[in-house]
Amino acid sequence: MTRMIRQLHRWLSMLFTLVVAGIFAMLELGMEVPQWLYMVPLAPLFLLMASGLWLFAQPYLRRGAAG
Repeated sequence: MTRMIRQLHRWLSMLFTLVVAGIFAMLELGMEVPQWLYMVPLAPLFLLMASGLWLFAQPYLRRGAAG
């Protein structure tokens, strides 16, 4: 389970980075960016936060179960 969450976390980080870079590229090219587009990175960001907190807590949860 943790291995799958770790892989999901990696893919979400790449997706988040590409979306943010795309928005900055559109701004640099002088394109009109709709306001709702600024909210698109929030979806992968919230999933990154959840998976990151889970991965962060894993060593502590294992240590509590073993001891």
